[in-house]
Amino acid sequence: MAKRSHAKRKRHQNHAAEERFHQDDRGRHRAPPNGNIVEINASRQLQTAYAPPRANKPLTAYTTAQQDYIDAIQRYHLTFGIGPAGTGKSYCAGAIAAEALESGRIERIILTRPAVEAGEQLGFLPGALDEKFSVYIDAFREILAERLGAGTVDYCLRHGRIVAAPLAFMRGKTFNNRTFVILDEAQNTSPAQMKMFLTRIGEGCKVVINGDIEQSDIRGHNGLADAVNRLGDLPNVYIHQFERADIVRSGLVRDIMDRYELV
Repeated sequence: MAKRSHAKRKRHQNHAAEERFHQDDRGRHRAPPNGNIVEINASRQLQTAYAPPRANKPLTAYTTAQQDYIDAIQRYHLTFGIGPAGTGKSYCAGAIAAEALESGRIERIILTRPAVEAGEQLGFLPGALDEKFSVYIDAFREILAERLGAGTVDYCLRHGRIVAAPLAFMRGKTFNNRTFVILDEAQNTSPAQMKMFLTRIGEGCKVVINGDIEQSDIRGHNGLADAVNRLGDLPNVYIHQFERADIVRSGLVRDIMDRYELV
């Protein structure tokens, strides 16, 4: 009887040791007492997620063109921002949307763009839809995280206050008067896609469409150029044209654009 009790106690001790190996409260892999396993301590730096500092100052324009663009977004229901990369089209739109959400003027931000790669095919992307699309919308997520804080952005994404979806998923939706919608990289839409998107706009909705007509990654006429030609004289629609001189990303980008487009 004593031997049987001793054997049960030994099995219990071995089981407890294995549990400590798999569930160490300090996050380290600890070997069983009799195991020939080397202990590895994970670096604390690898376990710390980096979050960009939140911008506490209100949005400030770097150029006169940016200020005109900001004023247009705040005044008009539909604003087109067209022009070269580095002019702040996406940043200004994202920052204004973040301020509107934080102040309670809107209830939801919708971020969308066509799922078109720049000259290369990425093929199948693993994960759920939001994980697949996140590679296309990361730039806007960084803008919102800077203005609202990474934790707030994560919360809003989980609870539908910020929605990021491919343009193809906009069919059948209606953007209501408490929604701020941003369509980015619009030069990669077809005229049919742009028409579908524009007809989602409800009363009082705020919509910003950005893109560079000269950098389309699709064949044929693009929806951004088509919409600008069709809608330029409508009330409550504003088309803002940025120039190379308005590039604020860096002086080098301005020089590169000059060499590609002027030489």
